[in-house]
Amino acid sequence: MRTRNPGEVAENVTAESDWEEKSRQSTRRASCTLWGMPLDLEDPITKITETIIGAAIDVHRELGPGLLESAYQACLAYELMQRNMTFARQVPLPVKYRDVRLDCGYRLDFLVEDRVIVEIKSVDVLAPIHRAQVITYLKLLKCPVGLLMNFNVTALRQGLRGLENRANAPEYRPT
Repeated sequence: MRTRNPGEVAENVTAESDWEEKSRQSTRRASCTLWGMPLDLEDPITKITETIIGAAIDVHRELGPGLLESAYQACLAYELMQRNMTFARQVPLPVKYRDVRLDCGYRLDFLVEDRVIVEIKSVDVLAPIHRAQVITYLKLLKCPVGLLMNFNVTALRQGLRGLENRANAPEYRPT
């Protein structure tokens, strides 16, 4: 059996401690996700989505399921104002087709801080078309993140879906 000098043991312990700390940090980063989307806890968009979700949870706790989308939208707008969030409701979303902008009547429920699209639903079950709708909105607006929220559930976490626009997020510029 080989003996180690005291300096060698200390180096190994330090190296092991560094490795353990790096492992813990990477585990924390890897485990921080929003419905499959990796989260950077220092990213301003993460903070915006946390605030939006907190506001939506407060609305859902107060009202519960079973109301029309318009009721949840009005209450969420109130909660976002209380949290000093900048947002726009019923934002027109034109479609660009062959270099022509067409107003086809599409409207975002919310655009929060010019970065996060929020689409409100009050349906029995979120359908794939609801997800596709938000993904299309993200692409058309070149927005990085969208939240799809179904308030017609017993616990709001069951009705939340986070969607990321990976194609346009790095180059996103608010219009």
